[in-house]
Amino acid sequence: MTKLITKSEKIFIAGSTGMVGRSIKNSLQRAGYGDALNGGQILCPSRGVLDLENSINVQNWFDKNKPSIVIIAAAKVGGIHANNTMPYEFLCKNLKIQTNLIEYSYLNNVKRLLFLGSSCIYPKFSNQPILEEYLLTDQLEKTNEYYALAKITGIKLCQSLKMQYDFDAISLMPSNLYGPGDNYHPLNSHVLPALIKKIMNAKLNNINTITCWGTGSPLREFLYVEDLAEACIFALENWDPNQKDAPKDLHGDKLYWLNVGSHYEVSIKELVELIAQQCNYNGEIVWDFSKPDGTQRKKLDTSRMSNLGWKAKVSLEEGIKRTIKAYLNEKELNTLRV
Repeated sequence: MTKLITKSEKIFIAGSTGMVGRSIKNSLQRAGYGDALNGGQILCPSRGVLDLENSINVQNWFDKNKPSIVIIAAAKVGGIHANNTMPYEFLCKNLKIQTNLIEYSYLNNVKRLLFLGSSCIYPKFSNQPILEEYLLTDQLEKTNEYYALAKITGIKLCQSLKMQYDFDAISLMPSNLYGPGDNYHPLNSHVLPALIKKIMNAKLNNINTITCWGTGSPLREFLYVEDLAEACIFALENWDPNQKDAPKDLHGDKLYWLNVGSHYEVSIKELVELIAQQCNYNGEIVWDFSKPDGTQRKKLDTSRMSNLGWKAKVSLEEGIKRTIKAYLNEKELNTLRV
């Protein structure tokens, strides 16, 4: 099957300094993209060079650099506390970033655009596992509603450009991501990096007991960031919603976004035990039942991506092992994102 992109592409990664963007850059290079001998190039401008919230700045950068492929991995992200206390920033900043990048990609005749969303776009009480067509069928989870609204708008911008102008824009919705370069901020981090920091801190400081929220019963699906990066390349190379054999929804209509996940569920209790094992932590784990559990189950249906020929390769155990190693290295080098 002929690939939809070539090694000679000029690829722009928006958000290249973040966990996802860096992993995408590394995976592209391993796959042979960005090799000047093949005419390829990977563009990773710094924030000092390109302010993604500034429309004029983005327009001028596109006019000058003219990428052929755009990958949008840039976003303002954070955990429950950050979403609850900064709803305006999560909505406004993400809308600006997405709109600028998508609009100027279209106006500059970019060959293919890939937008990265989030599993939080789906309703709080979706049937499980979550199909792509469940989008906008019920209320969102209140704790990340504004971030989700921004991501939904990005998806719909890509879909509308594809439908109205046949602009080649596609979107992927990953499950809970983790990996090297993750955010370990005490208030803004997600559950897996927060647990690594908590447990490793207890290990290094000889703390005999740690306390975790809730009952530990909720089920979650985690995806190693390198697997997502590989999925991005796979989608850019192989998936066009207009193709006859492209995935369709339950009504036989085209799908403009696809779920990406590991296809493996784990309870929060099992996750804590696995991280403790990988950290060689033998202390007591106490569960504070007075704290909320959150949504009991959240798992994406990833059958459409699987049917295209992609699946995750890194097991949760191996991914956690790699992430802990990276955490300790980043801590030693004082490069942790905190």
